Amino acid sequence: MPRGGIFMVERFKTYLNKYFSDGPKIESIIVIGLTISLVVISLTIFNMIKTITISIDGSDKKVTTFGGTYKDVLDNNGIKLGSKDKVKPSLDSRVKDKGKLLITRAVLIEVKVDGKKLDIKSAEHNVENMLQAEKIQLSNLDKVYPSRNYAIKKGLKVVVTRVKTKDIKEITNINYDIVIKNDGEVESGAKKVLQEGQNGEKQTITRIVYEDGKEVSRKVISEIVKKEPVQKIIAVGTLNSDYTFSRGGNLSYAKFLQMKATAYTADYESTGKGPGHPDFGITASGTVARRNSGSYSSVAVDPRVIPLGTKLYIEGYGYAIAEDTGGAIKGNRVDLFFNSASEANNWGVRWINVYVMD
Repeated sequence: MPRGGIFMVERFKTYLNKYFSDGPKIESIIVIGLTISLVVISLTIFNMIKTITISIDGSDKKVTTFGGTYKDVLDNNGIKLGSKDKVKPSLDSRVKDKGKLLITRAVLIEVKVDGKKLDIKSAEHNVENMLQAEKIQLSNLDKVYPSRNYAIKKGLKVVVTRVKTKDIKEITNINYDIVIKNDGEVESGAKKVLQEGQNGEKQTITRIVYEDGKEVSRKVISEIVKKEPVQKIIAVGTLNSDYTFSRGGNLSYAKFLQMKATAYTADYESTGKGPGHPDFGITASGTVARRNSGSYSSVAVDPRVIPLGTKLYIEGYGYAIAEDTGGAIKGNRVDLFFNSASEANNWGVRWINVYVMD
Protein backbone atom coordinates (compact mmCIF):
# COMPACT_ATOMS: atom_id res chain seq x y z
CA MET A 1 0.00 0.00 0.00
CA PRO A 2 1.33 3.52 -0.72
CA ARG A 3 2.78 5.46 2.26
CA GLY A 4 -0.06 7.99 2.09
CA GLY A 5 -2.58 5.15 2.39
CA ILE A 6 -0.78 3.59 5.41
CA PHE A 7 -0.70 6.98 7.12
CA MET A 8 -4.44 7.40 6.62
CA VAL A 9 -5.14 3.92 8.02
CA GLU A 10 -3.00 4.60 11.11
CA ARG A 11 -4.76 7.90 11.75
CA PHE A 12 -8.11 6.14 11.41
CA LYS A 13 -7.04 3.49 13.96
CA THR A 14 -5.85 6.18 16.40
CA TYR A 15 -9.17 7.98 16.05
CA LEU A 16 -11.13 4.82 16.85
CA ASN A 17 -8.95 3.92 19.83
CA LYS A 18 -9.25 7.39 21.24
CA TYR A 19 -12.99 7.83 20.99
CA PHE A 20 -14.31 4.29 21.23
CA SER A 21 -12.48 1.48 22.99
CA ASP A 22 -9.21 -0.25 23.15
CA GLY A 23 -8.52 -3.82 22.30
CA PRO A 24 -7.93 -6.18 19.41
CA LYS A 25 -11.61 -6.22 18.44
CA ILE A 26 -11.64 -2.74 16.98
CA GLU A 27 -8.39 -3.36 15.11
CA SER A 28 -9.88 -6.44 13.46
CA ILE A 29 -12.88 -4.43 12.34
CA ILE A 30 -10.60 -1.82 10.84
CA VAL A 31 -8.53 -4.39 8.96
CA ILE A 32 -11.63 -6.11 7.58
CA GLY A 33 -13.11 -2.78 6.46
CA LEU A 34 -9.94 -1.75 4.70
CA THR A 35 -9.63 -5.12 3.01
CA ILE A 36 -13.17 -4.91 1.69
CA SER A 37 -12.55 -1.38 0.40
CA LEU A 38 -9.41 -2.49 -1.44
CA VAL A 39 -11.25 -5.41 -3.02
CA VAL A 40 -14.09 -3.16 -4.16
CA ILE A 41 -11.64 -0.64 -5.60
CA SER A 42 -9.69 -3.37 -7.39
CA LEU A 43 -12.83 -4.88 -8.88
CA THR A 44 -13.99 -1.46 -10.03
CA ILE A 45 -10.67 -0.75 -11.72
CA PHE A 46 -10.66 -4.22 -13.29
CA ASN A 47 -14.14 -3.70 -14.71
CA MET A 48 -13.08 -0.34 -16.17
CA ILE A 49 -10.24 -1.88 -18.17
CA LYS A 50 -11.25 -2.67 -21.79
CA THR A 51 -9.30 -4.19 -24.66
CA ILE A 52 -10.15 -2.98 -28.18
CA THR A 53 -8.70 -3.34 -31.68
CA ILE A 54 -7.71 -0.31 -33.70
CA SER A 55 -7.59 -1.06 -37.44
CA ILE A 56 -5.83 1.53 -39.62
CA ASP A 57 -6.17 0.78 -43.34
CA GLY A 58 -6.44 -2.93 -42.52
CA SER A 59 -3.52 -3.03 -40.07
CA ASP A 60 -4.76 -4.11 -36.60
CA LYS A 61 -3.41 -3.06 -33.20
CA LYS A 62 -4.79 -4.12 -29.79
CA VAL A 63 -5.04 -1.42 -27.11
CA THR A 64 -6.00 -1.54 -23.40
CA THR A 65 -7.97 1.40 -22.09
CA PHE A 66 -9.86 2.51 -18.97
CA GLY A 67 -12.96 3.44 -20.97
CA GLY A 68 -14.28 6.80 -22.04
CA THR A 69 -14.79 7.54 -25.76
CA TYR A 70 -12.90 6.41 -28.82
CA LYS A 71 -11.50 9.93 -29.10
CA ASP A 72 -9.95 9.45 -25.64
CA VAL A 73 -8.40 6.20 -26.82
CA LEU A 74 -6.82 7.86 -29.87
CA ASP A 75 -5.55 10.79 -27.80
CA ASN A 76 -4.07 8.47 -25.14
CA ASN A 77 -2.29 6.44 -27.83
CA GLY A 78 -1.02 9.40 -29.86
CA ILE A 79 -3.03 8.52 -32.96
CA LYS A 80 -3.89 11.65 -34.96
CA LEU A 81 -6.58 11.95 -37.64
CA GLY A 82 -6.59 14.01 -40.82
CA SER A 83 -9.62 16.13 -41.73
CA LYS A 84 -10.70 13.66 -44.46
CA ASP A 85 -9.92 10.44 -42.56
CA LYS A 86 -12.93 8.24 -41.85
CA VAL A 87 -13.61 6.61 -38.45
CA LYS A 88 -16.19 4.00 -37.50
CA PRO A 89 -17.84 4.07 -34.99
CA SER A 90 -17.88 7.82 -34.35
CA LEU A 91 -15.28 9.34 -32.04
CA ASP A 92 -17.83 10.35 -29.42
CA SER A 93 -19.09 6.75 -29.07
CA ARG A 94 -18.41 5.01 -25.73
CA VAL A 95 -15.71 2.36 -25.78
CA LYS A 96 -16.95 -1.24 -25.64
CA ASP A 97 -14.83 -4.14 -24.46
CA LYS A 98 -13.51 -6.19 -27.40
CA GLY A 99 -14.78 -3.49 -29.75
CA LYS A 100 -13.09 -2.47 -33.01
CA LEU A 101 -12.30 1.03 -34.25
CA LEU A 102 -11.89 1.25 -38.04
CA ILE A 103 -9.79 4.10 -39.43
CA THR A 104 -9.46 4.74 -43.17
CA ARG A 105 -6.74 7.23 -44.07
CA ALA A 106 -7.55 9.71 -46.85
CA VAL A 107 -5.33 9.41 -49.93
CA LEU A 108 -4.49 12.02 -52.57
CA ILE A 109 -6.23 11.64 -55.93
CA GLU A 110 -6.71 13.83 -59.02
CA VAL A 111 -10.11 14.75 -60.46
CA LYS A 112 -10.59 16.48 -63.83
CA VAL A 113 -14.05 18.01 -64.14
CA ASP A 114 -15.64 21.10 -65.73
CA GLY A 115 -12.31 22.20 -67.21
CA LYS A 116 -10.50 22.08 -63.85
CA LYS A 117 -7.93 19.73 -62.33
CA LEU A 118 -8.55 19.18 -58.62
CA ASP A 119 -6.21 17.57 -56.09
CA ILE A 120 -8.48 15.90 -53.54
CA LYS A 121 -7.90 13.86 -50.42
CA SER A 122 -10.51 11.18 -49.92
CA ALA A 123 -11.15 8.16 -47.74
CA GLU A 124 -14.37 7.18 -49.54
CA HIS A 125 -14.95 3.62 -50.69
CA ASN A 126 -15.34 4.26 -54.42
CA VAL A 127 -15.35 6.97 -57.09
CA GLU A 128 -19.08 7.65 -56.88
CA ASN A 129 -19.00 8.12 -53.09
CA MET A 130 -15.98 10.40 -53.43
CA LEU A 131 -17.75 12.62 -55.99
CA GLN A 132 -20.82 12.81 -53.77
CA ALA A 133 -18.69 13.73 -50.74
CA GLU A 134 -16.99 16.48 -52.77
CA LYS A 135 -20.41 17.73 -53.97
CA ILE A 136 -19.55 17.05 -57.62
CA GLN A 137 -22.96 16.30 -59.05
CA LEU A 138 -23.45 13.85 -61.91
CA SER A 139 -26.28 13.43 -64.38
CA ASN A 140 -27.32 10.05 -65.72
CA LEU A 141 -25.60 10.90 -69.01
CA ASP A 142 -22.25 12.06 -67.59
CA LYS A 143 -19.30 9.76 -68.21
CA VAL A 144 -16.88 8.86 -65.39
CA TYR A 145 -13.51 7.18 -65.86
CA PRO A 146 -12.69 4.90 -64.22
CA SER A 147 -16.17 3.54 -63.48
CA ARG A 148 -18.27 4.92 -60.63
CA ASN A 149 -17.80 1.79 -58.50
CA TYR A 150 -14.00 1.77 -58.93
CA ALA A 151 -12.19 1.62 -55.57
CA ILE A 152 -10.34 4.74 -54.36
CA LYS A 153 -6.56 4.34 -54.14
CA LYS A 154 -3.58 6.63 -53.83
CA GLY A 155 -2.65 8.45 -57.05
CA LEU A 156 -5.93 7.61 -58.81
CA LYS A 157 -6.84 9.91 -61.72
CA VAL A 158 -10.56 10.45 -62.26
CA VAL A 159 -12.02 12.13 -65.36
CA VAL A 160 -15.62 13.38 -65.44
CA THR A 161 -17.01 14.15 -68.90
CA ARG A 162 -20.17 16.24 -68.96
CA VAL A 163 -22.67 14.87 -71.48
CA LYS A 164 -25.68 16.84 -72.70
CA THR A 165 -28.17 16.32 -75.51
CA LYS A 166 -30.21 18.72 -77.58
CA ASP A 167 -33.14 17.80 -79.82
CA ILE A 168 -33.71 19.92 -82.93
CA LYS A 169 -37.10 19.82 -84.65
CA GLU A 170 -37.25 20.67 -88.37
CA ILE A 171 -40.10 20.78 -90.87
CA THR A 172 -38.97 19.98 -94.43
CA ASN A 173 -40.76 19.57 -97.75
CA ILE A 174 -41.40 16.22 -99.39
CA ASN A 175 -41.20 16.80 -103.14
CA TYR A 176 -44.11 15.53 -105.12
CA ASP A 177 -43.68 12.99 -107.94
CA ILE A 178 -44.58 13.65 -111.55
CA VAL A 179 -46.54 10.86 -113.17
CA ILE A 180 -46.83 10.72 -116.96
CA LYS A 181 -49.83 8.88 -118.35
CA ASN A 182 -50.20 8.06 -122.02
CA ASP A 183 -53.53 8.95 -123.55
CA GLY A 184 -54.32 7.19 -126.80
CA GLU A 185 -57.20 9.49 -127.49
CA VAL A 186 -55.04 12.61 -127.52
CA GLU A 187 -52.81 13.59 -130.41
CA SER A 188 -49.22 12.47 -130.01
CA GLY A 189 -47.07 15.06 -128.24
CA ALA A 190 -49.96 16.96 -126.72
CA LYS A 191 -49.91 17.28 -122.92
CA LYS A 192 -52.59 17.95 -120.36
CA VAL A 193 -52.23 18.37 -116.59
CA LEU A 194 -54.77 16.11 -114.95
CA GLN A 195 -53.75 16.92 -111.37
CA GLU A 196 -51.49 19.59 -109.94
CA GLY A 197 -48.78 18.41 -107.57
CA GLN A 198 -48.37 19.55 -103.99
CA ASN A 199 -45.35 19.13 -101.75
CA GLY A 200 -45.80 17.25 -98.51
CA GLU A 201 -44.30 18.05 -95.11
CA LYS A 202 -42.07 15.95 -92.89
CA GLN A 203 -41.12 16.62 -89.27
CA THR A 204 -37.62 15.46 -88.37
CA ILE A 205 -36.18 15.40 -84.85
CA THR A 206 -32.39 15.24 -84.68
CA ARG A 207 -30.59 14.56 -81.40
CA ILE A 208 -27.21 16.23 -80.95
CA VAL A 209 -24.84 14.90 -78.27
CA TYR A 210 -22.29 17.23 -76.65
CA GLU A 211 -19.35 16.15 -74.47
CA ASP A 212 -17.83 18.96 -72.40
CA GLY A 213 -19.57 21.43 -74.69
CA LYS A 214 -18.33 19.96 -77.98
CA GLU A 215 -20.60 18.21 -80.46
CA VAL A 216 -19.64 14.55 -80.86
CA SER A 217 -22.60 13.11 -82.74
CA ARG A 218 -26.02 13.79 -84.20
CA LYS A 219 -28.67 11.26 -85.14
CA VAL A 220 -32.20 11.40 -86.51
CA ILE A 221 -34.41 9.89 -83.82
CA SER A 222 -37.81 10.59 -85.33
CA GLU A 223 -39.35 11.21 -88.74
CA ILE A 224 -43.07 11.89 -89.03
CA VAL A 225 -44.92 12.70 -92.25
CA LYS A 226 -47.20 15.58 -91.33
CA LYS A 227 -48.63 15.99 -94.82
CA GLU A 228 -48.49 13.50 -97.68
CA PRO A 229 -47.37 14.88 -101.08
CA VAL A 230 -49.83 14.92 -103.97
CA GLN A 231 -48.61 13.62 -107.33
CA LYS A 232 -48.67 15.79 -110.40
CA ILE A 233 -50.33 13.81 -113.17
CA ILE A 234 -49.73 14.71 -116.81
CA ALA A 235 -51.49 13.05 -119.72
CA VAL A 236 -49.43 12.77 -122.92
CA GLY A 237 -51.11 11.98 -126.22
CA THR A 238 -50.07 8.87 -128.18
CA LEU A 239 -52.73 8.86 -130.84
CA ASN A 240 -50.22 8.66 -133.71
CA SER A 241 -47.80 5.85 -132.96
CA ASP A 242 -45.65 6.52 -136.00
CA TYR A 243 -42.87 9.04 -135.39
CA THR A 244 -41.53 10.82 -138.46
CA PHE A 245 -37.82 11.54 -138.33
CA SER A 246 -36.66 14.98 -139.30
CA ARG A 247 -34.55 13.31 -141.99
CA GLY A 248 -37.50 11.27 -143.21
CA GLY A 249 -38.78 7.79 -142.34
CA ASN A 250 -41.09 6.54 -139.63
CA LEU A 251 -40.48 4.90 -136.23
CA SER A 252 -43.00 2.56 -134.68
CA TYR A 253 -43.11 2.89 -130.89
CA ALA A 254 -45.18 1.49 -128.02
CA LYS A 255 -45.39 4.62 -125.91
CA PHE A 256 -44.06 8.11 -125.68
CA LEU A 257 -42.61 9.86 -122.61
CA GLN A 258 -41.47 13.40 -121.99
CA MET A 259 -38.46 13.14 -119.71
CA LYS A 260 -35.80 15.28 -118.09
CA ALA A 261 -32.50 14.27 -119.71
CA THR A 262 -29.08 14.74 -118.11
CA ALA A 263 -25.68 13.44 -119.20
CA TYR A 264 -22.87 11.41 -117.65
CA THR A 265 -19.54 9.75 -118.45
CA ALA A 266 -17.56 6.86 -116.99
CA ASP A 267 -15.29 9.33 -115.14
CA TYR A 268 -14.99 9.46 -111.35
CA GLU A 269 -16.96 12.73 -111.23
CA SER A 270 -20.03 10.96 -112.62
CA THR A 271 -19.75 7.43 -111.21
CA GLY A 272 -17.42 7.65 -108.20
CA LYS A 273 -15.18 4.99 -109.80
CA GLY A 274 -11.71 5.51 -111.24
CA PRO A 275 -9.90 3.57 -114.01
CA GLY A 276 -8.44 1.17 -111.44
CA HIS A 277 -11.84 0.15 -110.09
CA PRO A 278 -13.07 -3.30 -111.25
CA ASP A 279 -16.49 -1.81 -112.13
CA PHE A 280 -15.13 1.23 -113.97
CA GLY A 281 -17.25 1.86 -117.05
CA ILE A 282 -19.60 -1.06 -116.30
CA THR A 283 -23.36 -0.51 -116.28
CA ALA A 284 -25.89 -1.92 -113.81
CA SER A 285 -26.70 -4.54 -116.48
CA GLY A 286 -23.06 -5.67 -116.58
CA THR A 287 -22.34 -4.25 -120.04
CA VAL A 288 -19.65 -1.74 -120.96
CA ALA A 289 -21.16 1.75 -121.16
CA ARG A 290 -20.94 3.09 -124.73
CA ARG A 291 -21.90 6.02 -126.93
CA ASN A 292 -22.50 4.91 -130.52
CA SER A 293 -24.25 7.46 -132.67
CA GLY A 294 -24.70 4.93 -135.45
CA SER A 295 -26.16 2.22 -133.23
CA TYR A 296 -27.48 1.81 -129.68
CA SER A 297 -25.95 3.84 -126.83
CA SER A 298 -26.23 3.23 -123.08
CA VAL A 299 -28.57 5.29 -120.91
CA ALA A 300 -29.51 5.19 -117.22
CA VAL A 301 -33.18 5.06 -116.19
CA ASP A 302 -35.45 4.43 -113.23
CA PRO A 303 -36.37 0.72 -113.76
CA ARG A 304 -39.79 1.42 -112.24
CA VAL A 305 -40.53 3.70 -115.20
CA ILE A 306 -38.52 2.04 -117.97
CA PRO A 307 -37.39 -1.58 -117.40
CA LEU A 308 -33.71 -2.39 -118.00
CA GLY A 309 -33.11 -3.78 -121.47
CA THR A 310 -35.79 -1.58 -123.08
CA LYS A 311 -34.88 -0.14 -126.48
CA LEU A 312 -35.52 3.57 -126.89
CA TYR A 313 -35.33 6.37 -129.36
CA ILE A 314 -34.37 9.72 -127.79
CA GLU A 315 -34.76 12.96 -129.71
CA GLY A 316 -31.42 14.69 -130.18
CA TYR A 317 -29.49 11.61 -128.97
CA GLY A 318 -30.53 8.64 -131.08
CA TYR A 319 -31.14 4.98 -130.39
CA ALA A 320 -30.41 3.73 -126.88
CA ILE A 321 -30.84 0.79 -124.54
CA ALA A 322 -31.82 1.21 -120.89
CA GLU A 323 -28.79 -0.54 -119.34
CA ASP A 324 -27.80 1.55 -116.33
CA THR A 325 -29.24 3.11 -113.17
CA GLY A 326 -28.23 5.96 -110.86
CA GLY A 327 -28.95 7.16 -107.35
CA ALA A 328 -30.37 10.46 -108.64
CA ILE A 329 -32.24 8.95 -111.58
CA LYS A 330 -35.77 8.71 -110.19
CA GLY A 331 -39.12 9.00 -111.95
CA ASN A 332 -39.27 10.56 -115.40
CA ARG A 333 -35.55 11.09 -115.77
CA VAL A 334 -33.02 9.64 -118.17
CA ASP A 335 -29.21 9.96 -117.97
CA LEU A 336 -27.44 9.81 -121.35
CA PHE A 337 -23.95 8.32 -121.64
CA PHE A 338 -21.23 10.27 -123.47
CA ASN A 339 -17.62 9.35 -124.10
CA SER A 340 -16.20 12.67 -122.88
CA ALA A 341 -16.96 15.28 -120.25
CA SER A 342 -17.10 18.01 -122.91
CA GLU A 343 -19.90 16.19 -124.75
CA ALA A 344 -21.78 15.67 -121.49
CA ASN A 345 -21.38 19.34 -120.55
CA ASN A 346 -22.60 20.44 -123.98
CA TRP A 347 -25.74 18.39 -123.52
CA GLY A 348 -26.49 19.93 -120.12
CA VAL A 349 -30.08 19.38 -118.93
CA ARG A 350 -33.02 19.21 -121.33
CA TRP A 351 -36.62 18.13 -121.51
CA ILE A 352 -36.88 15.73 -124.45
CA ASN A 353 -39.22 13.18 -126.00
CA VAL A 354 -38.37 9.53 -125.37
CA TYR A 355 -40.01 6.83 -127.49
CA VAL A 356 -40.28 3.29 -126.13
CA MET A 357 -39.90 1.03 -129.13
CA ASP A 358 -42.10 -1.94 -129.88
